[in-house]
Amino acid sequence: MNRKINHAFAVRSALLLLLISFFVVGCGQGEKKYPEKATLNSLAPNFNLTDIQGQKWQLADLRGKLVFINFWATWCPPCQEELPSMEALNRAMDKNRFQMLTILSNDNPDLARMLAGRIGLSFPILIDPDSKGAARYGITGVPETFIIDSQGILREKIIGPRNWNSPAALQMLGKYLP
Repeated sequence: MNRKINHAFAVRSALLLLLISFFVVGCGQGEKKYPEKATLNSLAPNFNLTDIQGQKWQLADLRGKLVFINFWATWCPPCQEELPSMEALNRAMDKNRFQMLTILSNDNPDLARMLAGRIGLSFPILIDPDSKGAARYGITGVPETFIIDSQGILREKIIGPRNWNSPAALQMLGKYLP
């Protein structure tokens, strides 16, 4: 009887020790599935994504420029409504000081490529196949826009569509131009 109790105690102790070791060693080590979300007035999360033309983009490479990041989808009517004003803004801005990037969220890149061709979009459309970028930026839906200053600090998070070529939008962006 004592042998059974000792054996059961040993097995439970070993399992408990194994479980504790798993949490102590496993937590906080290695790569997280989805890193922390973006926070206003903090360094924006970096990403490595490829656009629909096959070009690779890394946010860290854009330091020195004001970066406009818009998460959108072709199936989203408000997203489609703001695309023309985004295109007008992109064409009006100095490419040495400004970079517009859009990130396709839960959508088919072929549909984005067709839409971009049909309405004449000139800005990059990045593909986020695992939605890791969306998770890091903490998007709750589309469209959502993030403004990152030339030092890589996230300055603005705008939920919902906007007229990006309006005087108010241009004034807001002007505050962060290098």
